[in-house]
Amino acid sequence: MEQSFFAITNTGRIERFRGEELEHLRGNGQGERKSFERIYDYDVYNDLGDPDSNIELKRPVLGGTQHPYPRRCRTGRPRSKTGKSSTVYVPRDESFSEVKQLSFQAKTLYSGLHALVPSLSTAIVDRNLGFPVFSAIDDLFNEGLSLPPLRAKGLLRSVLPRLVRVIKDAEADILRFETLQQWTEWPLKSKLDPDIYGPPESAITTDIIEQEIKGFMTVEEAIKQKKLFILDYHDFLLPLVEQVRELEGTTLYGSRTLFFLTIDGTLRPLAIELTRPPIDGKPQWRQVYTPSWHSTAVWLWRLAKAHVLAHDSGYHQLVTHWLRTHCATEPYIIATNRQLSAMHPIHRLLHPHFRYTMEINALARAALINANGIIESCFTPGKLSILVSSIAYDQHWQFNLQALPADLIHRGMAVEDPDSPHGLKLTIEDYPYASDGLILWDAIKGWVTDYVNHYYSESSLVESDKELQAWWEEIRTVGHADKKDEPWWPVLKTKEDLVEIVTTIVWITSGHHAAVNFGQYPYAGYFPNRPTIARNNMPTEDPSDPEWELFLEKPEVTLLKCFPSQIQATTVMTVLDILSSHSPDEEYLGQTIEPAWAEEPMIKASFEKFKGKLMEFEGIIDGRNADRTLRNRNGAGIVPYELLKPTSESGVTARGVPYSISI
Repeated sequence: MEQSFFAITNTGRIERFRGEELEHLRGNGQGERKSFERIYDYDVYNDLGDPDSNIELKRPVLGGTQHPYPRRCRTGRPRSKTGKSSTVYVPRDESFSEVKQLSFQAKTLYSGLHALVPSLSTAIVDRNLGFPVFSAIDDLFNEGLSLPPLRAKGLLRSVLPRLVRVIKDAEADILRFETLQQWTEWPLKSKLDPDIYGPPESAITTDIIEQEIKGFMTVEEAIKQKKLFILDYHDFLLPLVEQVRELEGTTLYGSRTLFFLTIDGTLRPLAIELTRPPIDGKPQWRQVYTPSWHSTAVWLWRLAKAHVLAHDSGYHQLVTHWLRTHCATEPYIIATNRQLSAMHPIHRLLHPHFRYTMEINALARAALINANGIIESCFTPGKLSILVSSIAYDQHWQFNLQALPADLIHRGMAVEDPDSPHGLKLTIEDYPYASDGLILWDAIKGWVTDYVNHYYSESSLVESDKELQAWWEEIRTVGHADKKDEPWWPVLKTKEDLVEIVTTIVWITSGHHAAVNFGQYPYAGYFPNRPTIARNNMPTEDPSDPEWELFLEKPEVTLLKCFPSQIQATTVMTVLDILSSHSPDEEYLGQTIEPAWAEEPMIKASFEKFKGKLMEFEGIIDGRNADRTLRNRNGAGIVPYELLKPTSESGVTARGVPYSISI
């Protein structure tokens, strides 16, 4: 039966069947789940550590008052002796198809064959070994290195298990390879406790900024004309600096980076401030770095950029990508299956947007965000990485700000303007993510509006739909239980409320995820563009004579020692390549109609309209990328912005918007 029904329209056996099926899907909260089951229940993230094998792999439980976090699917696995849950259950309806499983294996092999992997013997002997010269990075990227027989265990095998096996069988000996905001307050000032973190005033002064924008305007004029923008990780990272610096092979600062919006619509970096709080009996240290023509300042600027890029890479992976899409979506999937019958129209609308997400999240818990996993091993926060996402969830995550228009307004990247397209005027007109994203947002919202209006002729039907109300209640109070009392949660009383809630969920699982995921390898695969870790302090922070002399004599060596090690760089390159890839069975937004939608003539017509808008949207993106006046997407060496183009071929393409978070 493909026709959709509300619970309130059912009687007799159908209503009883719906209730029994939902009760079965909820389970009883007991026992270990088996791979053949279809049980959806909630649990905290208590399975990221492995303290039984090594007490150093103990990690905090995420979820609860101490470390707020979204909930995951309960597995019921036996707990370790020290409190860690031990393999990963996914309801069978959420598992990869056979095609997806095969393509994931094939893609891992493909990644390794064109990846740049350092000599495994070298990497295994010294995991901290960096690149001796810059040409070695290019050689790896273009040529690869000799590959000795693989006897390695641990990280290397866990990163490339199928690759290792296939290469060994073939006897091959070669292996190849959203936080920016407008700034309106001056002077800059920390909101942290000065008794703990030192003086709150920023070292970025009016004089420093006006020296950089001399001849254009004053700081006051720049703020008034909305010309100043900031990448601000100062207060977010500063409380973690002391803990991170206790870890081997990494370091951390609080950072601020200021940008100026030029007359041609591009952002010009003005200054970077790096701050170390009072630690080890030393007072607060901070320094501002600016672009310069003098050789010493040029190399210090490059080093400061490497630190900021490591901060941004970590935040991108842990918050913008993992937390806001994968992690926050899992409760929506669980609640949908527990509270909305499979024949409920909203269940059928959302179903394609949840395809494979729980399976890929389970894989992430097993290999990416787990203790000593890829994120911890290769990103600046190290073993504190997943804690960073919990802090961000606690301090920054709001459901109402996950909608694209609300996000842009909140960051000062747009203002409401009824006379502008989409009802918003962008602060930076040539902001590809925003300008393309708003067209896609409007198309999605139009489709969702038509769909909702077809099934809910009046708002009273929304309020009286018991399944729907239970669904939204459970998302707020159980799936995101640590945020249940926040005042910003939308109410669900009208058709308009439902449209906004569903559009937000659809946007996060499709457009937002596509924008932050499928460009990772094209933009960051060459790691000097986006280093994931800064391993050494700035040479100007408490320098010893030998360190400073080395910097003055060979500044490139100082930068190379700060960059990721060979094994870190290789691992990240390979993983980003896998994550940036579309599988052959990818289902793209608006490409294929769901059988249940096709059964209703009005819904089918609305879907065809939606599909037509997406086809038109592809042409708009092509036109924008060809427009020479749009300097952020057209020019020498500028990568065309295609991340929100709806369709794509399989593989790494830096385009394509799947329905769901499927990788």
